[in-house]
Amino acid sequence: MNINEESLKKLAHLARLDFDASASEKMAKDLSGILDWVEQLNEVDTEGVKPLTNMSQEINAYREDVVGNHLEREKGLKNAPDQDGEFFRVPKVLD
Repeated sequence: MNINEESLKKLAHLARLDFDASASEKMAKDLSGILDWVEQLNEVDTEGVKPLTNMSQEINAYREDVVGNHLEREKGLKNAPDQDGEFFRVPKVLD
């Protein structure tokens, strides 16, 4: 299956991607390859195959939740480079 330029632009917009013309050609080729592979998977007979929930036979070893000591706020903020008495203060990341 080939990805046309219009479909690629729409996918790039939805994924918030921005790339130049040479990268656009490579991306279209890569996406076409992925879709071709998915088409091959659609041809496989999966009748009677149970869906997997995970790919491992390992079983999680859970531990019991135990209440323990917690760090007091004053001790946690003691070595903070900038704090306001209750919280860590960090530089603004978003405008």
